[in-house]
Amino acid sequence: MLGYTITQWLFGILSFLAIMFALMVVFTRNPVNSVLYLVLTFFCIAGHYLLLNAQFLAVVHIVVYAGAIMVLFLFIIMLMNLNADTEPRKHIVTRAIAGVIGGVLLFVMVGALKGAEQLQLVQAGPSQIGLVKNLGKVLFSEFLFPFEIASILLLAALVGAIMIGKRDTNINLK
Repeated sequence: MLGYTITQWLFGILSFLAIMFALMVVFTRNPVNSVLYLVLTFFCIAGHYLLLNAQFLAVVHIVVYAGAIMVLFLFIIMLMNLNADTEPRKHIVTRAIAGVIGGVLLFVMVGALKGAEQLQLVQAGPSQIGLVKNLGKVLFSEFLFPFEIASILLLAALVGAIMIGKRDTNINLK
């Protein structure tokens, strides 16, 4: 307990929650609950980004993964109408082989990480690298031209998609 800072406590709590929610994703039988646990796992990972002082990355992570991709997963799960009656039953041999392969994979991963040294990160001072303000300064000073080119390309793609999707209202009646 002595010598731990609040950042280390938050890291430990967020890591424990992320691992628990990830395990719940795998072991939950209801696919909707599994997706919701995956969203909670993503929030814990975004908390890790905040601890690393990368606020922009944390917000983008939540918007892209927890917002967009998880909504798509939920739509797919609801459209597939998964339930236990339609799921094919696995043989006991298949389950045993999967368990053995998982155990071997765990053994290899533990063996590979056993000899690895722990990385000691030293912070020289208060880091301002991941702040949105600094990212905006770099984006609009050093990378202004590529940023504008990308925005023009996206605008052209948007106009093209609208033109392709637009119905022809000029019907020739003869």
